[in-house]
Amino acid sequence: MIREALEKVISEDLAEIWSLLSPDEKRLITDNFVIHTFKKNQIIYAEKEEPEFLWCLLKGKVKMYKDGVGGRAQILRLYRPVQYFGYRAYFAGEPYVSSVAAFEPSTLGSIPMTVVCELIRSNNGIAWFFIRELSRNLGGSDTKVVNLTQKHIRGRLAEALIVLKDNYGYEDDNSTLRIYMAREDLANLSNMTTSNAIRTLSGFVNEKIIIVDGRKIKIINEPMLRKISKFG
Repeated sequence: MIREALEKVISEDLAEIWSLLSPDEKRLITDNFVIHTFKKNQIIYAEKEEPEFLWCLLKGKVKMYKDGVGGRAQILRLYRPVQYFGYRAYFAGEPYVSSVAAFEPSTLGSIPMTVVCELIRSNNGIAWFFIRELSRNLGGSDTKVVNLTQKHIRGRLAEALIVLKDNYGYEDDNSTLRIYMAREDLANLSNMTTSNAIRTLSGFVNEKIIIVDGRKIKIINEPMLRKISKFG
């Protein structure tokens, strides 16, 4: 019963990979798949640690970040269910160059990278899956570098809000972001100081683009926000 329940969880949450596997490969996954729970802000893995696992976010929200000059963090990527991470450093043969932590209580699955490599050696479909994932992530990183270095503050913050909307969507009111971020986290996502993030948010409020209620942000003029993000 436990094995059947685990297979159901894996086949539903890892559907894209699951469909590429033979029965023996599926058994290898279920025998090595471990489910973990993390509290809000709990670190999943830290910079300079040795990579061991392929991680898959099953439920919740997770951020990848790197500490910069003066202890200020830069949020590099946000993950949503179901996305995979933690494997690049293993393939590169190096320690992690960034850290990952839960934004909120989250459930994740892990598979040892030794098992993943065994599957890659025997299954070209799995190999191509990771090639595509790495290629998409590289393209996204290139775009982010350009945006963070060339856009003005308004454009960077508008882009961050659009990223949050596209990643996590709206609440039932179809306007409140389904993620509640501290001003510091918004600043870290937008590559600006917290004070600049607060001032820019206030500007968007005055322009009737958003409504702010504590950590809740309601987007009331999404077309204008996307325009600012695009031309910012």
